[in-house]
Amino acid sequence: CIGIVVLYEKENEVIVTVEAWRDDLSVEQEEWFDSALNELKLALSVKPNKRRAKNVILFVGDGMGQSTVTATRIHKVGEEGLLTWEKFPHSGLLKTYCFDKQVPDSTSTATALFGGVKANFETGGVDSSVPLGNCEASLNSSHRVDSILQWAQNEGMSTGFVTTTRVMHATPAALFAHTADRRWECEAKMPDSEKVKGCKDIARQLIENVPGKNFNVIMGGGRQCLVSNVTETVNDPIDTWSCVSMDGRNLIDDWKRDKAERGLRATVLQNNYDLSKMDPMKTDFVLGIFANGHLNYEHERSNGSTGMPSLKQMTSAAISVLSKNPKGFILVVESGLIDQAHHRGWARKAISETSAMDDAVNCTLGMLKNQLDQSLIIVTADHSHSLSINGYPRKGQNIFGIAQKSRFDGIPYTTLTYATGGVNGYQVEVDEHGSPRRKDPSTQDTTAFDYVQQVAILTDENTHSGSDVTVYATGPMAHLIHKVHEQSYIAHVISFVQLKLNMELRKADSCFHFVANPNHKRTKDVSNESDKDRYEKGEKGINKS
Repeated sequence: CIGIVVLYEKENEVIVTVEAWRDDLSVEQEEWFDSALNELKLALSVKPNKRRAKNVILFVGDGMGQSTVTATRIHKVGEEGLLTWEKFPHSGLLKTYCFDKQVPDSTSTATALFGGVKANFETGGVDSSVPLGNCEASLNSSHRVDSILQWAQNEGMSTGFVTTTRVMHATPAALFAHTADRRWECEAKMPDSEKVKGCKDIARQLIENVPGKNFNVIMGGGRQCLVSNVTETVNDPIDTWSCVSMDGRNLIDDWKRDKAERGLRATVLQNNYDLSKMDPMKTDFVLGIFANGHLNYEHERSNGSTGMPSLKQMTSAAISVLSKNPKGFILVVESGLIDQAHHRGWARKAISETSAMDDAVNCTLGMLKNQLDQSLIIVTADHSHSLSINGYPRKGQNIFGIAQKSRFDGIPYTTLTYATGGVNGYQVEVDEHGSPRRKDPSTQDTTAFDYVQQVAILTDENTHSGSDVTVYATGPMAHLIHKVHEQSYIAHVISFVQLKLNMELRKADSCFHFVANPNHKRTKDVSNESDKDRYEKGEKGINKS
């Protein structure tokens, strides 16, 4: 007998212990038995935390599919190690398809994550009745989807988000905007035909509308969408392929004016120096815009006073500002450059950005160490990428190195490749016989940050993947993350765990139904029509406490 589980009852509680014998086990076997038994003991010791959460921190690794997590783990802590969030006691999978496509974009997935409703491809903060590019449909209030940050503001909680992308980019936009096209980050990308219908661009919605104007923390890039005719530098270029405002606006000044008129303690941050000098005890509203476009990649970032802060630094500062509210807070943290690197085939950069998010999560656990029993922390991705871990490389080998030679043509290939990608990744040459063949990657430094992994199919850029993504959770009610879920489930978990808005657990037809109505009409009961009618008639009597 190798191991045994002993259960006994003490004061009406079942006590579980694990013991083991190691007779006749070799050293090689004993290592793995000990490892498994220790993990079993840990699993048996986990007890559900059924408290309501005071705080919620939701980390989103944009494009951080499971292959990205695995590659980051191998690179950072080795095959047998674990990233910070992989130590969380609860996990599950999220189905990432959007309403009309098997493989989604980031705005539609963010609408599911933050608003609890699946949307059409490249639309954000609206439901599936809004077609892509249809401004008029997005103006219909019944088609709009509020986010978890709006729900939290309704309850007097502090709210905010930080991102390494532009603050009006695809993922954060779903927190505050209702847009029929994710490209409408500023006026320059909006068709004139849609402007005259009354639609605001995403940047204006952030600064002028609720909930964006009431966010306590906004940190990221995107100055070129907030201020017209900005000046670029070598270290802070303009994203010319994105929206560049030209209408004379200065929404940063508008933000400052709004806070001053309301008598609020607010500050604008532009670099590392500003962030280091901010006093969170004297600041309730922060607008940190650290770049014209996206922030610099972590490995390119300057730590100097005029440089851009890391995701860890922004997260730490955000928590310091938000945690003053006795009612609690919700913070959304996006590591957005994981996705940007993947789109260009830069696996090394994507994994570096994932590692930086791991640092931010670890920092968060340290800052909230005395509040972990009342803080729900969730880590997930919005979608995956087509990154693959290939071949049979030796354990301990550099994840960015060569896996082995192809048994077909004898040409080496790297451990990491993509299914799809642009011309830089479609690496083909003509051999001495005039036939095409794949280039030999061993002639290049495949460990370099700017090395572009080889791809199988030529497209304009590396595309997203439709595979499920993992979600990890720790803290109050984290056990609600436990199986394969719709991505839209996460918003409702947060609503149930923290917001407690018009919710009821009830039994009907031998099933329990959860009803959450966070001050909007789109949340529907899954029970039959007669049950729904009875619920709506009694809605006003539901206790919000």
